[in-house]
Amino acid sequence: MHMDQQNPLVDGLSLKELGDSVLVEIEPLRKRIHFLKHVEYRIISKCFQIPVHRMFSDFELFHSLLVQKFIYRMVPPLPPKRILKGVLNSISDREFNDTRRRGLQRFMTLVIRHPVLAGDELVSIFLQASSADVQHKLREAVKKSGDEFLTSQMALHGKVYLPEDIHSQAATNREVIANIHNSFHKLRDVAERMAQRSRENSTDLLLFGKDLSELGSDTSDLPASAALGKAWKTQRKSLVEMSGEFGLLADKAAHQGTREEDEVVEKLNLLLEQLQSYKELCDRHDNGVLIEHLRAFEKRSGPIATHLRRQSSVEQPNCLLTQMGDVWGDLHPKLKSLFDNANESSSRSSSETHISTKRKTRAITAPHITRKSQ
Repeated sequence: MHMDQQNPLVDGLSLKELGDSVLVEIEPLRKRIHFLKHVEYRIISKCFQIPVHRMFSDFELFHSLLVQKFIYRMVPPLPPKRILKGVLNSISDREFNDTRRRGLQRFMTLVIRHPVLAGDELVSIFLQASSADVQHKLREAVKKSGDEFLTSQMALHGKVYLPEDIHSQAATNREVIANIHNSFHKLRDVAERMAQRSRENSTDLLLFGKDLSELGSDTSDLPASAALGKAWKTQRKSLVEMSGEFGLLADKAAHQGTREEDEVVEKLNLLLEQLQSYKELCDRHDNGVLIEHLRAFEKRSGPIATHLRRQSSVEQPNCLLTQMGDVWGDLHPKLKSLFDNANESSSRSSSETHISTKRKTRAITAPHITRKSQ
């Protein structure tokens, strides 16, 4: 997992070259403390192959220590804390837990694909240490290593990598990243609405088919004076057959919604969180972190302190844009395939349903036509 770096500001590594993958799952057997449900997460990485269990508080400490150690690097954001409103609602509880799990999955994915964070001791500890020791080991590791900005030998040669107009470039980059973030945020919202409509369509089709099945399964006899007993039996049989077709359509709509959620919405969220990490980095810089560091340098002596008093650096978005390109390159063909398949499936399903409905309508009305001709 260690990443070699020739130039700290320019990194052309692709997602495949960064290599590792991680899986975050909700541990179903460990939780449940009366009113509040403390969910535990099972994490396993391709690199270490050691399943570990973590609470959300472990993720919070891990994130805060990454920001503390790598104050001038892009650290991915965590999903938000629990909102107590609706905590007693089991359905919203499940939805919240799944949304948080997806957010933690994205957080870990971005951490292990970061060319610097991925090789740090904090990541190794978080993915290997036991549940009882992880927080203590994380804190001890930061105490020993300290702040990257204060201790890095690379700072001696920082000016080699920094252009003279670094501040104007940083301001321009921030504006560009903000515009890209807003655009992808709109795309993500549209994709979420599409996935939601597919799920709702699946539910409606399923309910429609269920109602048809119940109507067709009604065995109550009509009054003898109605003289419709034979025709009604034929109609009930046709209704039951049609309910099965609506069930198939509901399954297709549900599958479509899942694909839209997993292959489109999640990838767009991954892009958004990469962009958000850069925005938060700029905010830390603007909020005076650099001034605090410079004051700390004045209390130190030696060549590193002398050089660092004269310069400052913020991680450039080259790595961000490279990885964004990889994610978008993977997402684009899936979007095209998804919409092409959706249009083809929709038109085919509509045609099949229309033809089938016409056939069944003829079957239903045939007894009446025969009776009239007689």
